[in-house]
This record gives sequence, structure tokens and C-alpha cells, in this order.
Amino acid sequence: LHWSEHICYLDNSEQSASPLSISSLLEIGQQVAPELDPDSIILINHPGAPVSFAAGRAGNLALNPYSGEPVDLSSPGLERFFNVVTGWHRWFNQTGESRSTARAITGACNLAFLFLLLSGIYLWFPKIWHWTLFKSRLLFIRNAPSSVSRDFNWHHVFGIWCVIPLLIIVATATVFNYSWANNLVYQVYGEQAPQRGRATVPTSEANSAEAAMNADSESEYLSLDELMLIARQATETELGEWHSIALNLPKSGAAQVEFSVNQTIGGQPQKQYTLSIDRSYGSLLSISGLSDRSPGAQTRSIIRFLHTGEVLGIWGQAVAGLVSLASLFMVWTGFALAYRRLIQPLFRKS
Repeated sequence: LHWSEHICYLDNSEQSASPLSISSLLEIGQQVAPELDPDSIILINHPGAPVSFAAGRAGNLALNPYSGEPVDLSSPGLERFFNVVTGWHRWFNQTGESRSTARAITGACNLAFLFLLLSGIYLWFPKIWHWTLFKSRLLFIRNAPSSVSRDFNWHHVFGIWCVIPLLIIVATATVFNYSWANNLVYQVYGEQAPQRGRATVPTSEANSAEAAMNADSESEYLSLDELMLIARQATETELGEWHSIALNLPKSGAAQVEFSVNQTIGGQPQKQYTLSIDRSYGSLLSISGLSDRSPGAQTRSIIRFLHTGEVLGIWGQAVAGLVSLASLFMVWTGFALAYRRLIQPLFRKS
């Protein structure tokens, strides 16, 4: 899906003009999508890439940086396809209250799969320790004498070569499905798991605080374009190459602004950083990355992308995809062996 976004990049002829300022694009975005309340502005390190305005899970808007026209970030059909697949993977594509039930089912199935993997490690070892028997479970047999031998061989070979990546994928999914598993990640380091959601400020206090902030003059602060230029220069000086920089829009009266820097297309927390810059003077206050978090938070961030293999880049994703495909053969051959051993004898007796 990230690669498909390159389709919407502008050609060289459109890049000849000077790009619009971030403030101008923000005004255009408010006119094009007044219902969207963006909390960040994302720039891609490519002259033809659109400027995106993100509002969390509420949506986003991409604009041509030279004309201000809306741009589709990717193919709508491809995006719908991935959304449907993700929905089926997590909760059978259910909505509303049914989603909780579906999520409980997928979580239980994931735990059952984890048990099968752990017990399968023990069952994989032959009763007689002989190299010939080990070889038949480590390597594919070219000319299996029967379908039973073929399924037996495939089940054991796919299982032993994929067991470690599958254990990682399935075990990390448990952290997403159950709060006790998520809390355990932090408890290992003697930490308290962060609570989801944010504390709400009473309406009266929020209104008074907002009124006080609006009373402050914004003219004393640097513009968004100046701050973005400072962030880009600081990133290239301190970190080197970067893929995207997200300007997290500050609240009125905030003394500093934060930038989220990603050195890859995503999924590698060890290559993500946060820059804090003074809004008045443009001085770099701090740069923080994965190593600056607590051990529990570091582990939780890595677990998130270990599940998909993204933490190891394209090679990690390739391995995760291949072992997921191999698991289909394991399930099929497992059902075939169970059918021949448990179901077929019943028909013969009858």
C-alpha cells in the first residue's frame, strides 16, 4: 500500500513551479474538507510527493504542493481491499457490538494456534533418534510413495523450518488480543502499563484555558514553514537521511512544537524520532528515539511491528509472508492426516 502511493507523485513538469507555503495549503485544506480537523502535516522527502493533512483515524487529506488540488494517495480499490482484508484478519469484518465477539474468537484461535506450535515442537521429534528419520522430517521427499507420506513429510518440513517465525507472529498477536498479555510486557520490567485514552478536562476549565490561550498573540512565534525548514535541517544534520517528517500542529500558546521523523516508510520504531523545537527562536530542544523510552515501552513498540515483520524491513516482511503461506500447507496437511487417521476408519467399520 505504501508503494502504491508513488503512483500519485507528480511528474517533473509539475515540479518546475515553486511549492505553496504550508500555511496556504492548510487554508486550502480547510476549504476543501472543513469537517477534517488535522493534527499533523506530513511531508515526504520527494519533490513530487503530495502534502498530507492527517486527523488520526478520522481520515486524511492530500494536496498537490504546487496547485493545492486534492490528490488521491493511492488506488481507492486497492485501499478498500486492504481495509477488508485487515477487517477479516482482526474481527471477521464485523462492526458495532459484534466486533467484540469476533475479536474474542480470533484471540482464542490465536491462543489455540500457539498451543499447537508449542506442542508440535515436541511431537516433531521421532521416537527413534536416527538420521534417516530426522532427514525425512527436515527435507522434502521428491517421490513420496503415497499421499499419506507426502502430507506427513510436508507437515513436518514446513513446521520445523517455520516454527520460530510463526511463534513470534502468534505470540506477539496475543499482546494485541489480551490486556493481561500487554500488561505482562511492562510487568517484566517492573513498569505499569499505560492506560488507554486521555484524561478529559472539565468543560469549564477547557473553555477558560482556550480563552486564555487565544488571548495570547501568535505573531511572536515562527511560521509553520520556518519551523518545518528548521526541522528538516536539524534532521539532516543530526540524523541524516529521512523519508517523512510530520509536523504535529501545536495548540495555541504552546512554547514548542514537535516533529515526528521517520527514516523508512514505516514499521521500524528504531528508525523513528521526535524533534522538539522552540516556536519562538527555532532552537532544537531535544531529539528522542526508541532508546530514550523505558524498556517496557521499547519492547511494546518492537512487538507491534514484529508481528508483521516490518521491524526488520522488507526482508522481515518477506519472511512473515512466506511463513504465513507455509502455515496454510501445515493446516491443510494436518487436516488431511487427521482425516485419514480418525475419520476414514469409522467408515471402514460401518
